Amino acid sequence: MEKIIQDKIDELANMMIDGILEVVKIDSVKGTPSMDAPFGLGIKEALNKTLSIASSLGFTTKNIDNYIGYAQYGEGEDYIGIIGHLDVVEVGVGWTHPPFSGYVNDEGRIFSRGILDNKGPIMSCLYALYAIKELGIKLSKPVRIIFGTDEESGFEDLTYYLTKEKTPIMGWTPDCKYPVVYGERGRAVFKITADKKDITSFFDFVTTYFLESKSNGDRLGINYRDDEFGEMQIRNTKLKAKDVTIEFGFTLSYPAVCTLQEIEKQIETKLSEKLTLKLIHNYNPVKFDKDCFMVKQLQSAYESVMHCDGTPVTTTGGTYAKAMPNIVPFGPSFPGQKGIGHNPNEWMDIKDIINNA
Repeated sequence: MEKIIQDKIDELANMMIDGILEVVKIDSVKGTPSMDAPFGLGIKEALNKTLSIASSLGFTTKNIDNYIGYAQYGEGEDYIGIIGHLDVVEVGVGWTHPPFSGYVNDEGRIFSRGILDNKGPIMSCLYALYAIKELGIKLSKPVRIIFGTDEESGFEDLTYYLTKEKTPIMGWTPDCKYPVVYGERGRAVFKITADKKDITSFFDFVTTYFLESKSNGDRLGINYRDDEFGEMQIRNTKLKAKDVTIEFGFTLSYPAVCTLQEIEKQIETKLSEKLTLKLIHNYNPVKFDKDCFMVKQLQSAYESVMHCDGTPVTTTGGTYAKAMPNIVPFGPSFPGQKGIGHNPNEWMDIKDIINNA
């Protein structure tokens, strides 16, 4: 059966690539919201195009108020959920080819914003499900491919989805790496604020505990680590001056060995009375048993197709798994493929798209 499915995917490969190119050519950077386009017209266009393709493939589709949509094969309330996203980050500078051109070079590498993060991977899941449908394979549970639209900006799409639909009983998001990821670090965004009249104390603190410190928060006393997740990481530091205040923002990627409350309490012991710490938002760590059914099945699938070690891993990144219950990150990047998604000349090889499918 596995060989039959893989042969069908190979047969559908050109159709799949054509469908992906249609979607990646749409500029779906978050735009000005309107009544029927909560994340801008470009994202709405990408969602409608994707659902139109899914409908043409014979899937049942649903657009949930232009916040998010899905395609489904099979009937039933308890479903397997596969969730990716159609929104993309800002284009930036340094592109060799126009960022929404869907340029394909002679080696079969596609360059376009969103080809890896995340239009190519979630569309490859759609066409994999199409192969199963076309072969007439009956599934014990329906499978739903969910097309998110606000992953890069705050998960408002998923929040809306969860007010309208049941959660999947299990599934994955193809928005990280292989092998299957059984655990994600927590992610907390903080802001330290001071009056401009206290700017000296403010910069003394920032210099001592961030600029002159390691990126693991050692001077703050928050350099927690464990063998599975590794060490605390401080990221995305930003300075901002306002009318009467000055702010320093930072993001913590923290291992599951500590809690948000422990982190906050420790940072506050270092603050003077002139400085204020505020939590902007937080997603707790996500961790599944490496031997649970879902993780073992995805490990087996990876090893079967790629013929290499699929031992489950953890990640420092953040995906929909932070907010969607019962899913894990699974793909699309293979070992050694890093630093592609948010950079100029974002790319994905056609052979890797097929392997993902």
